[in-house]
This record gives sequence, C-alpha cells and structure tokens, in this order.
Amino acid sequence: MKRHDRPITAAFVATAALLLTACGGSDGASTSKDNNKVAEADTAGETPASSAASASASAVSADRPKIELPSDLTYAFEWPKTGDTDKDAVLSDSKQFIKAVDMAIAVQEPLNEAYLFYSEGEAAAGSEKFIQWFVDNKSRITGAKRYFDAKVNVNGDGTAGLVYCEDQSKAYDKSLTTGKTDVTAASKDSYVLYSSRLRVDEHGIWITETLTSQRGSSVCQP
Repeated sequence: MKRHDRPITAAFVATAALLLTACGGSDGASTSKDNNKVAEADTAGETPASSAASASASAVSADRPKIELPSDLTYAFEWPKTGDTDKDAVLSDSKQFIKAVDMAIAVQEPLNEAYLFYSEGEAAAGSEKFIQWFVDNKSRITGAKRYFDAKVNVNGDGTAGLVYCEDQSKAYDKSLTTGKTDVTAASKDSYVLYSSRLRVDEHGIWITETLTSQRGSSVCQP
C-alpha cells in the first residue's frame, strides 16, 4: 500500500498533520467558503506586538539545534519579508520547524531534539506520530517542496497565527531499504492548507503549539 493511501492520514489532519502525503489523504471535499474561513480566522484581529518584540530580539543568541537535511530534498519558501521583526521571526522559526521534522524523518528519530525545540503540545505529538510512520516503514522524503501564500499575525500577548500553503506535487517517499523513490502523479490533493498557532518563549523562539491541515484546499490550488 502506498503511503499516501494510508488510513492514518485523517488523524494528522485532525491534530497536527505535517508536510507530505504526495497525492492522497483527505477527499478534498471542503468548499472554498470553508477554506477561506480557516484563513480568515487565523489572520484576523491583529494587535500590537510590543511584548513579543522584546522576546524576539533575544532569539538571535538562542542555542538553536543544527538542522542537516539530505541533499536530494530541497525547499522553496515563497514567503516574503514583511519588514516586521516579529512576523519575520514567526515565519523563520516555522521554516525551521518544517525542516526539523524532515530531518527527524531522515535520521529516523521520532523524538529528535530539533523539531521538539520548535514545537510542543499537540504540534509536537502530531509530529512524533508522523515521523514514527516513516520509521516504521523505513522511508523518508525526497524531492522538492514549495511553500507559499503565508499570512501571519502577531498578537500583543506573545502569541501568533500562521496560515500557509504547501505544494507537495514534486515530493515523494524514498525507501531506505531499497533506495527506490515512489513517484506519484500530482493532483488537487498535492496542495495543502496549514493553520498553526504559536507562542514566543523566553528566548524569543516562536514555538508551534497547534497545527492543522486541509488537503485539497481550494485556497491553495494553482
């Protein structure tokens, strides 16, 4: 059974679904109206972020884990610089979280310290389950991933919301046993809408607390 057909995918959508399921997952039946509600809910109500600004200023000196990825896995983050210190920090730390999960998959470590550095709660638990699937199946991710249409809002209480799209059409499973790549055809389900909630810690790191996904979202279709 191909990984993108696995029944466990629905559980990730409900909790903290991450990254890759190249052409499968949900049935993509959600309407554009519902998808837009998700995006609006997480980008509305922006308030001044003075309390977050001071914390983000110290993030540069934080002892961050090193993230090393396979050379055959590449990323395109089409997320523009906003010019706002806190918003740009949210985007940057979210990128690191995404890459850290892929690194945990590549090294086959469901409790790798890198992704745990950038997540906690539901997001960390969902990531562990996602990584564990690859470990159980002795596979990892290869190919190219593209992230686009990011919308971020930072609140004055040190929390933030982020909504973004992922293009998985050129990302695939690679068997660690045989070295074979399972190349699958692109479809509407190759495009996924993500919504995350974050908080800034005492070191200025933006920690992802919750992450949900909507596969086949009309918001993310090309």
